[in-house]
Amino acid sequence: MFMLRNVTKYLFGDTSKESIIEIPQGQLYLVRPLSPKGYSELIFKDAAASIRRTGQEFQYQLVIQRAYEEGEEELLADEDGEDGVAEHLGAEKDEKTFLLDHELHFRSEIREGGEKVLAWKDLSGDIGDLYEFVCDPSIAAGEVGTFELVAVKCQYERKTRKPNETATEKDLQQFNFTEQPIPSASPTASPIVKPLASSKLRRSNSPPEAVMSRPEANTASRRSGKSNTTSTEIMTTKAPPSVPHPKEIQVLTKEKAELHLFDFETGAFILQDPSVVATVSEVGTWQYWLQIASNERDWLGQPVVADISPVFNFEYLSFIFCHYTADGSAYSWLLRFKDQDTEERFQTGLMQALWEQLNEVKWQKSTDDDKQYVLDAFQDLTMEDNANEGEEEEEVEEVEDDRQRSEHYDTDESEDDTFVQDDDGNFNSQLAVGYKHDRSFVVRGPKIGVFKHTPNNNLEFSTNISKVETPGGKLFSPKKVMLHSEDANLILQNENDPHSLYRMDLEYGKVVDEWKVHDDIAVKTFVPDKKFAQMTSEQTFLGISDNALYRIDPRLSGNKIVDSDLKQYVSKNAFSAAATTEKGYVAVASDKGDIRMFDKLGMRAKTAIPALGEPIIGLDVSADGRWVLATCRTYLLLIDALQKEGKNEGKLGFERGFAKDSKPQPRRLCLSPSHVAQFQYETKAPLAFTPARFNTGVDDKETSIVSATGPFIITWNMKRVLAGRKDPYTIKRYDEEVKADDFKFGTDKNVIVALANQVDMVAKQTFRKATRESIAQPTRLSRTRGSMVGRGSGRLAKDDVVNSPY
Repeated sequence: MFMLRNVTKYLFGDTSKESIIEIPQGQLYLVRPLSPKGYSELIFKDAAASIRRTGQEFQYQLVIQRAYEEGEEELLADEDGEDGVAEHLGAEKDEKTFLLDHELHFRSEIREGGEKVLAWKDLSGDIGDLYEFVCDPSIAAGEVGTFELVAVKCQYERKTRKPNETATEKDLQQFNFTEQPIPSASPTASPIVKPLASSKLRRSNSPPEAVMSRPEANTASRRSGKSNTTSTEIMTTKAPPSVPHPKEIQVLTKEKAELHLFDFETGAFILQDPSVVATVSEVGTWQYWLQIASNERDWLGQPVVADISPVFNFEYLSFIFCHYTADGSAYSWLLRFKDQDTEERFQTGLMQALWEQLNEVKWQKSTDDDKQYVLDAFQDLTMEDNANEGEEEEEVEEVEDDRQRSEHYDTDESEDDTFVQDDDGNFNSQLAVGYKHDRSFVVRGPKIGVFKHTPNNNLEFSTNISKVETPGGKLFSPKKVMLHSEDANLILQNENDPHSLYRMDLEYGKVVDEWKVHDDIAVKTFVPDKKFAQMTSEQTFLGISDNALYRIDPRLSGNKIVDSDLKQYVSKNAFSAAATTEKGYVAVASDKGDIRMFDKLGMRAKTAIPALGEPIIGLDVSADGRWVLATCRTYLLLIDALQKEGKNEGKLGFERGFAKDSKPQPRRLCLSPSHVAQFQYETKAPLAFTPARFNTGVDDKETSIVSATGPFIITWNMKRVLAGRKDPYTIKRYDEEVKADDFKFGTDKNVIVALANQVDMVAKQTFRKATRESIAQPTRLSRTRGSMVGRGSGRLAKDDVVNSPY
């Protein structure tokens, strides 16, 4: 009963919101299986289903609201305007409402092909008539199940005039209307179904990410009274065999729990064992092991490493993680604990093991504040599904990806040039997107391709720089590139010479200067002096080494470091990434995972953000300095640098230090463990994010984040992230690895993607919610004759000459 009250609080607790829950996309049909009027009628081609409160206590409405494609509403209004039909119909044209009463016989099903359907009687129609809401394929089964559970509790309240918290599972079973299958909106489709309701009423505390069900349940067979052999049986994911576990040196935590395994076919967590013991133990020097076993069998064992992608959710007393087998397969598991104290003990032990494994430092040496910071970061902040925030959100449109692409890398189609890959095995590696001019630069070994951004958001090949050489004529492949001085220059780094940088004049397409930065201080990476400095004639920029932060001024004679702007540390801090704001505030991250915020160079950091463990490989900052975005291999960190209380309220962490007890709470942006498992199931490769970026532009607010891992490019919607929405990201899969990515300057609508052998500009609206289908199906870019670097693009011709990109 405790768990039932817990989930009820989650679903009904915020009375300030009109809507309780929503399914954002689907189609509404009116089905008349017995009527001469016609079998079915499509009412709304694109609609959202929600459950709303009314002005009366214990009364709720099911609401189906039409969604318009861009421009469609205005077009229909013009068509209807002449006779006033639209005004006469009012809200009925765009919205249908139904009082949630048991007479509706509201229910849900999953059909054999995976189609998810909500259905209820048309009480004003003929016998047998009913409405069907066919969910979009991107909607998870868990979302549908949670929606039905809310509807059941609303019917309970209406019938009994009591709060749903008083209901027992037996009370709710009276609203489980499974007397017959739901007829399909298409009469040719099979009516064989797998119902959702029984498993959710039995497990009313299921988290919204996925339904949890027991493997032995087959309600379709039970309902029809036929044996299992008469219907198509869905093959569920089987647990892999366990491996021998190493000898324990010390047990960090040992707790009892239920064990569930994510099933790829149904999108549900299936109960495997109602009683297991989960043990985290030390097994070697900075080596730790997670073992899960019951009296009957060992279920699984694996090292505690960052790749397990741990997520704790105290709302549902659950812990979700990834498990990897020797053949590269990945599985997503869920442990459910009996109470919060048990989960907290387990969380402390597991996070101690993970933190010590990553940092090779004992957990006890951390302060209590730093420990809590780490624990909070790994709680699931995205499970408060504020899907019904009053604030409008951008809709993801379903459009075909048929335009944004690069043209031929050259137009010479001689047989000598017709092959897909360089003889020397080079691949695209770096991407620099122009701010001042609409150009993108793609590094491929010792070559650089130049692409023009066309007005209709395509990429058009402009030229290529076929040999990147030092002024002395030595060929090299740039390790890092940065546009500079109104996009007229490209700053290059040679991996074999960490103490120098090179300036390429893009008008001539050749390296014209070598800058010796310092004899003893290496350049690990470099960034603009200010966020938009590359749009100006500013000559200086910033650099970092393992233990130093400094300004580089190419106009100085001899070494180029500005001594007055050098901050060098005695200890090796392993600095790894940096970023700047529009005002020139500086954020610096390290391989240890910590972040420092500076208001100016040469001074001590105003704020230090503790490490979570994983090295930070990329850093970005919003133009105003409010948001810091750090990239680790398996997750991103979004940090709010604005102070909201105390004497420094309203100040940024760059300007004033945070109080000791008020460190900013990081938002850990990670893929759900079930999606991680599906990614690895498809690619047989672990997560490895590319440095994440905000969209950026002068006077533009940061609204989106982009990164990639393997063949998947991923965008996060900032509004959804900040609202705590579940799975606030969309994905696009390619058929080869994404090497680099960034938004087109001045917009979040288009993303430029450098694949291993191709370059693409893709509309963000073509990204999809992460589903089994969108994860499994790659976008295949057409390769014309000689294609190598872009969609429909050609390879770098051997004898290409360099022309001005401008």
